[in-house]
Amino acid sequence: MMNTKRLSSLIGLIKDKASQSKAALLAKPNILSFQLALLRATTHDPHAPPSDKHLSALLSLGKTSRATAAAAVEVLMDRLQTTHNSAVALKCLIAVHHIFKNGGFILQDQLSVFPFTGGRNYLKLSDFRDSSNPISWELSSWVRWYAQYIETVLSISRNLGFIVGSSSSNEEMERKTEQISGIWNSELLKDTESLVGLIEEISKMPPCLHLNRNRLVDKIYGFVGDDYLAAMKDISIRVTEFHHRLGCLSFGESVELVCALKRLDDCKEKQSMGIFARYEVLMDGFWSSIRETKNLIGASKENRDGCKLSQMERRISDSGRFIERSNASSYCDVLPFRSERFGLTYKGFQ
Repeated sequence: MMNTKRLSSLIGLIKDKASQSKAALLAKPNILSFQLALLRATTHDPHAPPSDKHLSALLSLGKTSRATAAAAVEVLMDRLQTTHNSAVALKCLIAVHHIFKNGGFILQDQLSVFPFTGGRNYLKLSDFRDSSNPISWELSSWVRWYAQYIETVLSISRNLGFIVGSSSSNEEMERKTEQISGIWNSELLKDTESLVGLIEEISKMPPCLHLNRNRLVDKIYGFVGDDYLAAMKDISIRVTEFHHRLGCLSFGESVELVCALKRLDDCKEKQSMGIFARYEVLMDGFWSSIRETKNLIGASKENRDGCKLSQMERRISDSGRFIERSNASSYCDVLPFRSERFGLTYKGFQ
């Protein structure tokens, strides 16, 4: 068994050196530094993650021309989609994740439109299998999940108009809060449901049966954990905004919000301990806020409409909400700016 592992490691090392030598001879000069950094970051070692130094080197083309960035992204995707080694595939996915979170605009833009069809399984890894040894077989499930997760992050980021998981300063968070206060309830609900979908994807993370203390998996935990925390912050901002709008939510909108928060609450029970344990103390207040909001909505609508939302299991359709709004008796239901935080209500208009 030990000899087999050593032989596998030796073969992987030889392949890595051969790939780097080939790149040095054949790579285009404008992307040579990127390609060499990529090969050094995506070795065949199933235990060693890409170093921060090599990941940072991948961002070197972020300020170059669009054509050069497109060529670099093509090299990355080609290595990802042609490899049959689970460690290499995972490290390529880490590189994609790193570029999308921290890269320059040009690299991010090229990554988001490659390939142009987009959609589910555009990374073409849903059937990935590496049965060379038990570790590689288990890492294969991580390749499939991580690819699906990155596709979800890319899709949600396009819908939201900002990159989920990217670092935000306090000023940016304040600006985000002000922007959220002026959007329609329907848009606020759609954004909240998208972010909940990201948390649901994180909760599908595979178990680590034979990968305990595997540094490659730990690297993924760290990257995804940052996204998890950022998504929770973005959800929290929107839940706080809904607090200010409780009196202006229609019954259908309240049902949709409770359904989204129920989905989020379900993720707490299914959440991977590797992610949740890192932020358990920070998240206690968040989950309390979610429960409080659900209770407030239920109490508000029970008093106002005379029925309990907990009996409503199905989602109200958009057409149903439109009909309901068209028959609304108060201006509060039709004004586009509906946050009550500024004390402005329909009663102030003649």
